[in-house]
Amino acid sequence: MLDRRIIDALNAQINLEMHSGYVYMALSARMSEQNWDGFAKWFLIQYHEEMYHAMKIYKYLLDQGAPILLKPVEAAHLPEKISVLEAFKKSLEHEQRVTASIHSLVRLARELNDYATEQFLQWYVKEQVEEEKNATENIVHVERIQDSTSGLYFLDKKLGKRELEAPTNFAEFIAGEEEEE
Repeated sequence: MLDRRIIDALNAQINLEMHSGYVYMALSARMSEQNWDGFAKWFLIQYHEEMYHAMKIYKYLLDQGAPILLKPVEAAHLPEKISVLEAFKKSLEHEQRVTASIHSLVRLARELNDYATEQFLQWYVKEQVEEEKNATENIVHVERIQDSTSGLYFLDKKLGKRELEAPTNFAEFIAGEEEEE
């Protein structure tokens, strides 16, 4: 049985992951509004990944017989207009917040000698390295391009080729019918 402190912390992480989804959905909308369809797709795929991250924790809690305590999700606070560079910087800033939260969860699991939860969280530790790397690389690319419209157009097309890899049918995922990544 999970300690109440880890249950509460994991439920809070579900909320943060869902908030991350909101942030990425809002960034996708801002890019769509500016006709950057490739960037919009990239951010929308990030939204799906964040929702999957939330559902992995949801499933873990269910598998452990722990209660799911869903609270209101914070809105994504973005300006009406945001540049591509600002969007990717917002993405990195947010991922760093998520990384700090995951690290706090790992520390709590260690403090509680909760080896199963610590092991479960290692997937997130690794995932956050990838998330921050992707955001940083996108920032570097956009900064190299600077104000080149043709450069942004090329990067928009490149990032628009990204494919969704996370499961999308969460009912099947929770039932164990759809494989995890």
